[in-house]
Amino acid sequence: MTSTKLVLASASPRRSQILKQLGLDFVVCAADIPEEILPEESTSEYVVRLSFEKALKVQESYSDAIVIGGDTIVWTGKEILGKPNDEKQALEMLLRLSGRTHRVFSGLTVALPSGKIVSNFASTEVRFRSFGREFAEAYVATGEPMDKAGAYGIQELGTALVESISGDFYTVVGLPVPLLLDLFKRCGLVYSFGPLKLQRKEKP
Repeated sequence: MTSTKLVLASASPRRSQILKQLGLDFVVCAADIPEEILPEESTSEYVVRLSFEKALKVQESYSDAIVIGGDTIVWTGKEILGKPNDEKQALEMLLRLSGRTHRVFSGLTVALPSGKIVSNFASTEVRFRSFGREFAEAYVATGEPMDKAGAYGIQELGTALVESISGDFYTVVGLPVPLLLDLFKRCGLVYSFGPLKLQRKEKP
């Protein structure tokens, strides 16, 4: 068993917090890539592709490390909601989601130094409470929505917007834990709770 450096290809503090909760030691290196959706691309294909491209981009600088790439979007059933560009757009997103059900997609990619790469996605259904413009404006004024897909954070003040969820909570936060552990397993990686949190079996 040998330990390998772990790199998170994301500046998201939520993803970092989840990895810390799992007891993993890692460094952060955000990947700057274009995030436009391609023609005929589905929501699941989109988040998986972005997570893949982020992981590959960061692996150029960390060729000897295991790299985790991730991306999260909100799907209303008609359109993708990413991070808002400004407060006006954040407000528009929140009012669009008020009293309705949407789906959150999170894509993950794990890239190994060997060149092996595995990717997949998870999705969770979220229903918002019905709320008015004043309530949405007050939430936007906190500044919390500005770096989050769909303009809300379910794990923070945004919990007051949510009526119910159906699926994995951490998918909505941005890093689905069951999926991550499954990708680790597919890569031959062993997750444990000991001092060496992530190990790889060497070939005999």
